[in-house]
Amino acid sequence: MTSIKEQAAISRLLSFLQEWDNAGKVARSHILDKFIETNQGKTAPELEQEFSQGASLFLVRLTTSLRITYVTDSCLEKLLRSIGIFLSAVSSNRYLIEFLEVGGVLTLLEILGLEKIKEEAKKESVKLLQVIANSGRTYKELICESYGVRSIAEFLAKSKSEETQEEVQVLLDSLVHGNPKYQNQVYKGLIALLPCESPKAQQLSLQTLRTAQSIIGTTHPSIVDCVLKVLGTMHLEVQYEAIELIKDLVGYDVRQALLKGLVALLIPSVKETSKLQAKILSDPSVLQLAPSLPMFLQQAAAAKAIGVLARNDMSIAEELLYLHVVHGLMAAMGNMDHSNSQRLASLTLECFVQMFPLVAEHVRKGMGEELYQLFLNNAEDLYMKLDSIQADILAANKVNVTKALRLHGSSYSMNILYGSHDSAQMAYLTHFEKEDVESKE
Repeated sequence: MTSIKEQAAISRLLSFLQEWDNAGKVARSHILDKFIETNQGKTAPELEQEFSQGASLFLVRLTTSLRITYVTDSCLEKLLRSIGIFLSAVSSNRYLIEFLEVGGVLTLLEILGLEKIKEEAKKESVKLLQVIANSGRTYKELICESYGVRSIAEFLAKSKSEETQEEVQVLLDSLVHGNPKYQNQVYKGLIALLPCESPKAQQLSLQTLRTAQSIIGTTHPSIVDCVLKVLGTMHLEVQYEAIELIKDLVGYDVRQALLKGLVALLIPSVKETSKLQAKILSDPSVLQLAPSLPMFLQQAAAAKAIGVLARNDMSIAEELLYLHVVHGLMAAMGNMDHSNSQRLASLTLECFVQMFPLVAEHVRKGMGEELYQLFLNNAEDLYMKLDSIQADILAANKVNVTKALRLHGSSYSMNILYGSHDSAQMAYLTHFEKEDVESKE
């Protein structure tokens, strides 16, 4: 037989449940407020005590209400926070299973895709998905099998709240850890986010990609083009993350493609420049927009990235010489339409000149003595002192350090570029020489 105390507790529970069942929208909102206030942070045993061992009876009402009303956004944020109290409680595995058995994951993912639902409610949905993902590999797989990566990634791209986007990043980071079956799916989803229009989403995706890349160990072929396109951003925080990822990627099999791509960005394609010239002829005011044109932003960012890579690793600097980087940097220095390209290209060229005597010799010849001395005196401010003739000399330069290296042969090249190299490094650089010869034929 139950004691009088137990009977009273059961009676209170039944009364509470009946109150919930009979309550309207406003009354339920008040019940949820009180529940959140009094039960936040409680463990599963404490919740059971609070509900006379019948906490699941209230949880099932919450999940039922969620499934019925989430489309209308009625008390949705409070419902999700209340469910979160159950799912995040210590020793709450039973509650988690009960929630998942009624399609909880699919409901949470659907919430992210509905435009009329408020951002705060969507953030609570993301937090619940975090709790589920952090409960173990099986639950991460369940989210991914429910087309979760796509839904979560799309929401990150569309969200207008940076705080919510940061919560989404935490979720994606969780899904890429300890999830070998679907970690590649998360990785590809992050790459797919790079072209999106949200700078914050781009920044967070780039950050998470660095983690994902280290876990997966192999690269996806599309990552090079996607990262290089991101360099066309006006947002410095996004550019910073892109360059940090590039620094990581040069340690993988896309190194050569990445370095080639960066050097290619130093000289915008004829197609792009022709388009710009046509626009300027039809509307001279277009020239005022030059500082924000993606091809010039890419040019400046590429010059910066090349400088970062060269300073960090001598072997990368050497490889870049075989890709005609000196010619490209000088051409960028002559771009009078974009002063930042000129400044960053000049600083990076200064780095190569200081590292390699052969480069200094060819740059001096290509610039002429007067311009070269101006460059040596203050590379960063050189762009402010250039006249149109000097800019044209730089833009149309024919400097070819690669040819000089090829003519003198590998052994001479290695000596003049400082330091000894192991056989693997020598073979890698010889590959650049051979490729350059083939490209000329």
